[in-house]
Amino acid sequence: MNTKTLLRYIMAVALLATCVLATSCHSNEQNYKAAYDKAMDKYKTGIGAETYDRIQAEKVRPNTVINGDSVRLVRMYANVYDDSTTIAKPFNVVVAEFTQQFNAKTMRDRLRTEDHLPCYVLFGGNERKYYVIASGFDDKESAAFFLKETDKKLKTKVLVPRAWILNRL
Repeated sequence: MNTKTLLRYIMAVALLATCVLATSCHSNEQNYKAAYDKAMDKYKTGIGAETYDRIQAEKVRPNTVINGDSVRLVRMYANVYDDSTTIAKPFNVVVAEFTQQFNAKTMRDRLRTEDHLPCYVLFGGNERKYYVIASGFDDKESAAFFLKETDKKLKTKVLVPRAWILNRL
């Protein structure tokens, strides 16, 4: 075997090895879901399933009465994520919450195009989440009225168990 042939052989083997490694070492949705489920089981086990269920139920419990309706109103510090800060209002109807900014931006864009709403994303709170706001209001009564009508007004599915009002501090 001469040197040129040997060099071509080595290059072919290296190329083949690179192709095999590149196609076999990628993550897929099933791997992510399995890792997420494992992490959630570990989290729930650490505090107990009953306590975890109580915490989740408390998160969605209505805690304020506005115009005779019980609504969930949460006061928190939150900043506008990627729009002008003048767009945000004190009372915001939350229709989705995410831990990843990409998911929040995607949902915001869907609401803007499909439902033609002045949506934006707020970031903050103790959980450091991205909150997708369907619409903002200057008073809680208007926000409560919009909240009551979200099922009728939105074509896009609401991604929280119940939409709620975020009072931005």
